[in-house]
Amino acid sequence: MQLDRFSFSSLFRWQRWLAVLLAVVLVWSGIPAVAIAQTRPQPSIQPYLDGVADRITEFTLKNGMKFIVMERHQAPVVSFMTYVNVGAAEEEPGKTGAAHFLEHLAFKGTTRIGTTNYEAERPLLDRLDELFEQIQTAKAAGQTETVATLQQEFDQVQIEAAKYVKQNEYGQIVEQSGGVGLNATTSADATRYFYSFPANKLELWMSLESERFLEPVFREFYEEKDVILEERRTRTDNSPIGKMIEVFLETALEGHPYGRPVIGYEEDIRNLTRQDIQDLFDAHYTPDNIVVAVVGDVQPNRVKQLAEAYFGRYQARDRSPALDVPMLQQNAPKEVTLEFPSEPWYFEGYLRPGIDSPDNAIYDVISSLLVGGRTSRLYRSLVEQKQIALNVDFISNFPGNRFSNVVLMYALSAPGHTLDEIADAFAAEIELLKREPVSAQELDRVKTQTRAGVLKALASNQGMASLLAEYEAKTGSWRNLFDDLKTVEAITAQDVQRVAQDLFQPTKLTIGKLITANTSPVSTPTPNP
Repeated sequence: MQLDRFSFSSLFRWQRWLAVLLAVVLVWSGIPAVAIAQTRPQPSIQPYLDGVADRITEFTLKNGMKFIVMERHQAPVVSFMTYVNVGAAEEEPGKTGAAHFLEHLAFKGTTRIGTTNYEAERPLLDRLDELFEQIQTAKAAGQTETVATLQQEFDQVQIEAAKYVKQNEYGQIVEQSGGVGLNATTSADATRYFYSFPANKLELWMSLESERFLEPVFREFYEEKDVILEERRTRTDNSPIGKMIEVFLETALEGHPYGRPVIGYEEDIRNLTRQDIQDLFDAHYTPDNIVVAVVGDVQPNRVKQLAEAYFGRYQARDRSPALDVPMLQQNAPKEVTLEFPSEPWYFEGYLRPGIDSPDNAIYDVISSLLVGGRTSRLYRSLVEQKQIALNVDFISNFPGNRFSNVVLMYALSAPGHTLDEIADAFAAEIELLKREPVSAQELDRVKTQTRAGVLKALASNQGMASLLAEYEAKTGSWRNLFDDLKTVEAITAQDVQRVAQDLFQPTKLTIGKLITANTSPVSTPTPNP
C-alpha cells in the first residue's frame, strides 16, 4: 500500500542526523553553518526561501492544466512530477482498486507506443472485454460448460492480442534517452507519475507524457489484473501488517473513503472491467485536475512554449464534482484484534480533521515530539529506557490528509513484553503531553527539524517537484509550502498542549492489536502502510 507522504508532515520524518544534515545544506545555500549551534540563535532561512520562490514560475493552459517550473541550473538534469488529483478516495463502491489499476495501465502505451499495429490489436481487445462479460454472466448462472468454452476462446484471443504488444516500450524509450527513476504511486489522495531526464530531453518528456494521457490504451488489462491480485496477496492477504492496516482502517474510518484499501478488495479487482478504468479516467483525468511540476535546468519560457504545443492538445472537459467528506463522529473507543503468524504489534489511531484545519501544522509538531529521532519521547521511553518495544512510530495523517483521517501510532513489542505494556506507555506519554507544556528546548528541536526538512527537499529536484505539485493541488498554492514553515515557527507550547488535549480523547480512539496466532511466529518488517 502506498502512503501519501509527500506532504509537509513528512518533512518531520526525514531527519535522523539533524546537525550534520542542516550544516551541509546551510553551507550549500550560503548560510553560515556555525549558526546551527544550539547555544546561538537560529538564523532565519527566510531570505534563502524567498530567493528560491523567486526562481519558481507558474502558468495555466487554456484547458485548465497547471504547470509549476523551478529553475535550478547546477546540473543539466530536470525532474518531472505529473500529479493527478485523484486517488482511491474517488473510487465508486464495489470498484475499489480502480485508481491503482489505472496507474499500472498508464505504462502500457498509447495508439502508437506499445503496439506494432493498433488497428489490428483494437478489435481483439474489444473481443476480450465481450468474452469477460459473457464469462461472468455464465459463472453467475452456474453454466460450467459454457464458462469452459468461453474461457478457451478468451485464452486464444489473449494470445493473438499479445502478438501486437511491444513490451515496456514506454519504459525503454525513457531509459534509452537517459531517463531515470520512472515510476508512479497511488495513494488515497492522488496518483503521481514521475521521472528525471537530461535537460536536453525536455521536449521528449513533453511528447511522451502528453501522449500517455491524450490517447492511452489500456492494453494487457487482464494480464495486469493477475499482477495486481498477486500484489494484493503478497502485501495484504499474506502480510500480517498489511492485513492489520486494512482491518484497522475499516474499523477506524468506517463509511469513510479512506476506510477502503488503496489496492482494492480482491473481489472488486476480479470484477473490474476495462470500461471501469476508462470511466475513472474520463471522470477525473481532466486537464484541470492535473498539476505538473518541472524542476531543474530549464528555461520557463521554453517549458511554457512546449507545454502549450503538447498538453494544449487536451480538450477541456467537465470532471466529476469534488468529494464532500464530512468529519467522522465517534462516541466511544473502538478495538480490533487480528491473529496472525507474526510478532505482536500495537496500534492506536485518533480521528483528526484534514489538511485544511488551522491546526494542521500542530499535529505535525506533535508527531515530531513523539517520534522525531532518537531523542523523541516515545523512542526514548519505549525503546531505550523501558525496552518494551523494538520499534515505535507515529504518522500525523493517515492514510491521506485531504479529508478527516487518523493520527496513527504503533509499536512492535520486544520479546518478553506485552501489548498492554505498550498501551500503558503510550497512555503515559500522551497524558504528559496533555498535562505539561513542552519545554522550549524540545520545541526548538522540532523547529530545527522542520527547517532541515524543508532545506533537504529543496536540495532534491524530485523532492521539490513532488512538494510543489502536492501543495498546489491540495492547498491551492505551492507558496503554502513556505508559508507553513512560518506557521511552525509561530507554534507555542500552549498550542501543542491545546491540540493534544483535544486530539487524544477516548471518543476518537481506535485500538488495533496484532497478536501471534497459535503457530510458530514469523518475523515481520517494520510496516510502511
